[in-house]
This record gives sequence, C-alpha cells and structure tokens, in this order.
Amino acid sequence: MPGLDPNVAVHKSPVSEGVKPIKQPQRSFRPGLMIQINAKVDKLIKANFIREVQYPTWLANIVPIRKKSGQLRICVDFRDLNNAYPKDDFPLPITELLVDANAGFGALFVIDGFSRYNQIKMDPNDEELTTFWTPQGIYYYTVMPFGLKNAEATCQRAMTIIFHDFLHNLVECYVDDLVVKTKNRGNYTHDLRKVF
Repeated sequence: MPGLDPNVAVHKSPVSEGVKPIKQPQRSFRPGLMIQINAKVDKLIKANFIREVQYPTWLANIVPIRKKSGQLRICVDFRDLNNAYPKDDFPLPITELLVDANAGFGALFVIDGFSRYNQIKMDPNDEELTTFWTPQGIYYYTVMPFGLKNAEATCQRAMTIIFHDFLHNLVECYVDDLVVKTKNRGNYTHDLRKVF
C-alpha cells in the first residue's frame, strides 16, 4: 500500500500550547499474549507503519482487543494525547440523508475501504506524539493510527477531495464507506471504472 499522497491529506495533532506531555506507565501482559502482540508489532514494522524511537516525550500504552473473529487487534490508549488538542469540526455526512440520496437508483455498489487509517500519513511534526510501549520496544506511527481524535474528520476530508467531482451524483461517502450508484444497470461497469 503506497498510501495517500500527503498533498491530499495528512493527519495533524496540534497539541495546545502549554500542555505538558504525558507518559503512561508501562502495562504488563501475560507471556502468551506478548507473543501475539510482538507478531502484530513485527507486521506493523514490516509495513513501515511504525518506527522505533528513543527519548519520547509522549508515551501511551497498547490495549490488545479480541475481534469477533478471534484475531487480536492492537489499539493504543491515546486518551491523554486526544485531550491535548482541539476537535476538528469538518462535517461528517448525516447518515439519514445518505440513505435518502441513494433512493431510486438502478444499482448500488457498496465499497468498504481497506486499512483506511493506514492510507493517510501522519504529519512528520506530529509522528512522535503517537509513541507507544510494546514488549519489544517503543515505537511511533508514521501513518494515522486507529484511535486518534479527528481521524474520521481527516478521512472524510480526504474522501471529499478525492471524490469531489462524483459526490452526490455517482458516489455517496461516509469516511471510508462508499456507495457507487448508477441510474441504469447497464452502465454500472462504466460508472465503477470512473470511480476506480
């Protein structure tokens, strides 16, 4: 995944002036869970989504969560960081209006974006704010991680820029979920090609 061009969108975490950085104390995990966590961390390193860091100013804990599928998701407790900067008020679509906007079309195609957050780069000046503990070291994200305040607004802004010419005509979008709509079923391949 090459990621989204930073000229389209980057995620910023503009920490308010005078806010003192917080380092959360390291949590411990049972040995079996540490093996799974390390495997997830290795996967993030290999994908170039995280980098090791020394002497961080902010430091958060990881929170391992089991998905319904039984797989492990590694989340980061960004509550302290999220409290340190303002909310981005970029408007998210109203879901009821999105549903109404799809009425009367001959065919609808639902597309769910893959690893949406990891497609958007962190602003290089803010990367080290995302620093977190792991059993094998301390890392920060180079891409927008799940759990950061304003991540949905950043995604919606990016999608609005990308699909500007198609929105409310050929495409409806909510963060990373797209509905491609076509009036005439016979034209669906043409319309899908335009979107892709």
